[in-house]
Amino acid sequence: MQRNSDKPTNSNKNTFLKIGIIGVVAGLLGGGVAYAGLSQVNSNNSSSPQTAVVQPAKTTKSSKNTSQATAAFDNVKNAVVSVENLQKQGSSSDSDDVFGLFDRGNNSKSSKSTSLETYSEGSGVIYMKSDGKGYIVTNNHVVEGSDALQVILSNGKRVSAKKVGADAATDLAVLTIDGKYVTQTAQFGSSKNLQPGEEVIAVGSPLGSEYATSVTQGIISANNRTVDMTDSNGNATSQATVIQTDAAINPGNSGGPLVNMAGQVIGINSMKLAQSTDGTAVEGMGFAIPSDEVVSIINELVKNGKVERPTLGIKVAAVSELTDYGRRQLKLPDSIKSGIYVDSVTKNSNAARAGLKARDVITKVDGKSVTDVAGLHTILYSHKVGDTVKLEVVRNGSTKEISVKLS
Repeated sequence: MQRNSDKPTNSNKNTFLKIGIIGVVAGLLGGGVAYAGLSQVNSNNSSSPQTAVVQPAKTTKSSKNTSQATAAFDNVKNAVVSVENLQKQGSSSDSDDVFGLFDRGNNSKSSKSTSLETYSEGSGVIYMKSDGKGYIVTNNHVVEGSDALQVILSNGKRVSAKKVGADAATDLAVLTIDGKYVTQTAQFGSSKNLQPGEEVIAVGSPLGSEYATSVTQGIISANNRTVDMTDSNGNATSQATVIQTDAAINPGNSGGPLVNMAGQVIGINSMKLAQSTDGTAVEGMGFAIPSDEVVSIINELVKNGKVERPTLGIKVAAVSELTDYGRRQLKLPDSIKSGIYVDSVTKNSNAARAGLKARDVITKVDGKSVTDVAGLHTILYSHKVGDTVKLEVVRNGSTKEISVKLS
């Protein structure tokens, strides 16, 4: 699964090269058109002057769907922003006012007088204005590792942003900017009753702020897809239920809104599937975090700056990672092909007091089978601190139930 940000920006040299390539292609296409036109004129072999001209007609909307998509875009276009992750790239004078350059309204992304440069870009959406601040939701991986943040508004103005809180497990983060810059806020719609086939648009900055506020259209391909959430090393940490869409989502779209035809945000774009496990290229498979979950998480981030999640107080590994020798030492029945191996139990934890021990194998939590660590986390994260869960455990070849209060 490929997240759609973390795209280091090019230097001015690379930007010039990209523009140069585009210019060459445009030139070739233009030459082809000109050559074809010249051939046609020569083949007519007519000496009569050509006086007929074509005038553009008044623009009309091609369909009801097109007008709906345009109206939906109008509801959010000024609330969608580009988010720049600034990181230290070199040395500079300690007397430099780093944050002073954010409000100049120019397009420079770095300065020789500062050690902060744009490391990567993503998208975000302004969803609330309160107490003189504008609140922006984006992806955690867009702002992760930043030394400072700035936001590019829909009018191109750069302003400084502050991180209120972030949650790696759901890949969400909340930023604030000065409320005087907020001209529009987006409204969340419920993701609960979404249906495959519903039309949606995705808005953001594919490939960075150069293509800011780009809009693509598609449908909801599935409203209840389970995917692995991974850390910076590519290890699965949990699983998430996401919205699948075929609307084009590219690097830089991360953190931007997925919008229904009513102009409501029903998801936050987070990742795409670029290729299958066998290396086959994949198109049109993007994923967004459902708005109902987004609202719950960002409210907690604004309130507490973080999301508290329950734990069992144990260190674990998947049974599938055990060797045959390890299985024999644990006396695991041949019927147990998967589960969670308990490597250690934290001293004086609720798990220890409940009787859970090292070398136990957890096969079910609340009656649901667990096959890997990500699955275990997903079940635990659906609970609150203080809840009690029932574990089905295999110990020395026998199965027993243990109830643990989450801490």
